[in-house]
Amino acid sequence: MFYKDERLALFIDGSNLYAAAKALGFDIDYKLLRQEFERRGKLVRAFYYTALLENEEYSPIRPLVDWLHYNGYAMVTKPAKEYTDSMGRRKVKGNMDIELAVNAMELAPRLDHAVLFSGDGDFRPLVEALQRMGVRVSVVSTIRSQPPMIADELRRQADNFIELDALREVIGRPPREAREPEAAAEV
Repeated sequence: MFYKDERLALFIDGSNLYAAAKALGFDIDYKLLRQEFERRGKLVRAFYYTALLENEEYSPIRPLVDWLHYNGYAMVTKPAKEYTDSMGRRKVKGNMDIELAVNAMELAPRLDHAVLFSGDGDFRPLVEALQRMGVRVSVVSTIRSQPPMIADELRRQADNFIELDALREVIGRPPREAREPEAAAEV
């Protein structure tokens, strides 16, 4: 479904892709992901969307965000909103759907193919709008998790569905070795 001469862009819903890969039991190597799609066509832009907790002293996602920024990804971030739900649990909200949709529509006239890394059904109208503009749309997510991570209506709307698990060998990071506890010093 990819042609070497087509201009393509990646739109990565960070939290959605992370959840799908985690459900499948692997980590994504973003260098390999970028290389894979550079091989498939003329990569115009690779966007990565995520919300960040600004008031945290250390955010576990910060090193990834910095690495992506320095390695060819267009980072789109915004502060996450923290709140307490009705059960008294601390929740974090950081929806990036609008930013992703706006970027996709702005770039559409210069694209032949958009690759959306998300299973969120809210993106179905975006996919439909891109298609009306003559852009082919592939969606990357998974149906191999329980429950499936892609909304049925999004999968039906896309020109092409790419099973994330099928990309495991191409973009998966080798599992890290479990650290052995330090051997007790001999007395």
